[in-house]
Amino acid sequence: MPPHFAKLLAVVAISAVAGAVNAIAGGGTLLTFPALIGLGIPPIVANATSTIALWPGAVGSITGYRAELTGARKWAIGFAVPSLVGGALGAWLLLHTSATRFAAIVPWLVLGATALFVINGPVMSAVRRRGSRRAEVDHESDAERTRHFPSASILFYQFLVAIYGGYFGAGVGILMLAALGFMGLTNIHRMNGLKNWGGLCMNFVAAVTFAFTKLVNWPVALAMAVGAIVGGYAGSRGAQRVRQQYVRWAVIAIGLASGVWLFF
Repeated sequence: MPPHFAKLLAVVAISAVAGAVNAIAGGGTLLTFPALIGLGIPPIVANATSTIALWPGAVGSITGYRAELTGARKWAIGFAVPSLVGGALGAWLLLHTSATRFAAIVPWLVLGATALFVINGPVMSAVRRRGSRRAEVDHESDAERTRHFPSASILFYQFLVAIYGGYFGAGVGILMLAALGFMGLTNIHRMNGLKNWGGLCMNFVAAVTFAFTKLVNWPVALAMAVGAIVGGYAGSRGAQRVRQQYVRWAVIAIGLASGVWLFF
């Protein structure tokens, strides 16, 4: 087997794992981005290619979570607008960032996203405790809370998160989960469904933007997309049966190693 083809197969396999990781908690870009850099793809091209490759995985994951979004139509509509607008702005910012400048800041982006992934556990524990205390006080369930449009503050926060998501995106799911938790939601599966929907919207507009540029390595993107679809759907369906801690440790290790490696 030619070395390049073997590397491509490895990237496809990694994209399947990344799709599953994104469906469960986010952070899949921390796997695919370094893998593409390992293929010799320039950082800014790797970023655009990874965005397009992982978007079909988001479609697979939202399919798996569709039952959790029943009755949350107004929240889904509310989330879509800032996600689309912010994602478009983030993609525009990337297109106006030189390849040299992006290569210089990408180690910080990777390490920052890894830090988000590391603190996800403590943040989500705090979110659940806050949600439990709030539920005891107002007795309003997630289903009741998500029947109404989200507040202006959560929509503005989602807009800022979407800018980052359109620009780079690693760890963006963690930011959305934290916000949903502090808004009072306690059902992690409904939160994941809304998170995946927001990610689907912001990545869609970013992917469409990148598709009309020369930044995408299409053979690699299409091959990775297949793995991401399988992984995204499998991750959303099996999230309740998989021991997630080992996966998290692996993502953190890869993120830290990649960030340090990219510095040099």
